[in-house]
Amino acid sequence: MTLNNINQYGTAFQVKVIAALLNDKSFLININDILSEEYFESQASKWIINEALSYFTKYHCPPTMEVLAVELKKLKNEVLQISIKELLHSAYQASEKDLDYVKEEFFNFCKNQQLKKALMSSVDLLQAGDYDAIRYLVDSALKSGQDKNIGHEYNKDLESRYRKDQREIVPTPWHEFNDLLQGGLGNGDLGLLFGSPGGGKSWSLVALGGHAVKMGYNVVHYTLELREDYVGKRYDSFFTQIPVNEIHNHKDKVQEVTEKIEGNLIIKQFPTGKATISTLESHIEKCINQEITPDLIIIDYIDLLRSKKNSRERKDEIDDIYIGTKGLAAQLDIPIWSVSQVNRAGAKDDIIEGDKAAGSYDKIMITDFAVSLSRKKEDKQNGTGRLHIMKNRYGMDGMTFGAKIDTAIGKFDLVDLDSIPTPPSSTPDSNGFSPSDKEHLNNQFFNLNNE
Repeated sequence: MTLNNINQYGTAFQVKVIAALLNDKSFLININDILSEEYFESQASKWIINEALSYFTKYHCPPTMEVLAVELKKLKNEVLQISIKELLHSAYQASEKDLDYVKEEFFNFCKNQQLKKALMSSVDLLQAGDYDAIRYLVDSALKSGQDKNIGHEYNKDLESRYRKDQREIVPTPWHEFNDLLQGGLGNGDLGLLFGSPGGGKSWSLVALGGHAVKMGYNVVHYTLELREDYVGKRYDSFFTQIPVNEIHNHKDKVQEVTEKIEGNLIIKQFPTGKATISTLESHIEKCINQEITPDLIIIDYIDLLRSKKNSRERKDEIDDIYIGTKGLAAQLDIPIWSVSQVNRAGAKDDIIEGDKAAGSYDKIMITDFAVSLSRKKEDKQNGTGRLHIMKNRYGMDGMTFGAKIDTAIGKFDLVDLDSIPTPPSSTPDSNGFSPSDKEHLNNQFFNLNNE
């Protein structure tokens, strides 16, 4: 059942209906044939409904705020102009809480209004005995409002695909990556950084999350290895540029800096190997219910999630986890960043290629943007590294950047590759000994001679 009159739902409900019509293309596609301005009593609401339907008929997408602003200037009634401006401001600022309920309820309300019209029109037809016409009216009313969103209609959706806000992105701290990604990681994208143990992968996630939070985005950071409070201290170090081993002496500075941060940061720890994709979904829903809707998800790291798929092959479980994570990004329509390990051979490479992914090569296939971080022993001592673009759905890949890295504060600066010294080769000689092996044997021989 639905209420008989839209005013019975209250002002807040009507504001959210208008917000959905202006922001949710799928909702407007499904409801445009049963939506009418006559359902609303407010002249401001009627005007917005008319504009939305007229624009949709021509361009197959909701009107932007810029379009509405131009059309609003054409109105001569200044009082009505003010009312419309206030309503539009309320709609664009409306909370997303209960929005799914509002859309479903209003959708049913419109369908019932269509059925009511059909029944009232049937009275005269009933007296005339025109039962075929009655059947047609009732059937049409019952079929109205069916799901009509068949996907991106190439001919009709030209306006949609060239809108700047069609792909909402979250920029990275590195403009070189943003240029390659057409601004940053976007709706439903999965970004992955590969590296060897102790190379700074988790710190790179702090850099990504911290940069987003400073720009005003809401970030949820899942840690499956480190404690929540320690990850929080890493963010403190990133924001203040004070080394993490000294940050406990600078609580006042941390408070001063964090009070100026515009976005929200939620850090949630789950036990290693216990959390599943469903666990993350439940937690994200809890955040949304508390009006913290994430713009970016960070998982440190995906391989430590538990697969619901029981298999003898670890590869099958890893593939299942990655497919589920990519599905989660698509479902939430937001980007996800994570990190993963390289195998032993990859840990010795100056530039890590995709075939060195640990566990399953299919990780590369599933991700939208994959980058590797190579840091040998000499790099860790010198604060350097090499970032190699392994895969990029949005542009070029295959290039390598040098990096100046300070893992005490999560600072990663991309520089010209030629400015980064190349570590000694780790390629084995004809006897199977690498330079590092030889160095180790020389040290042992030296110690034996001095005992």
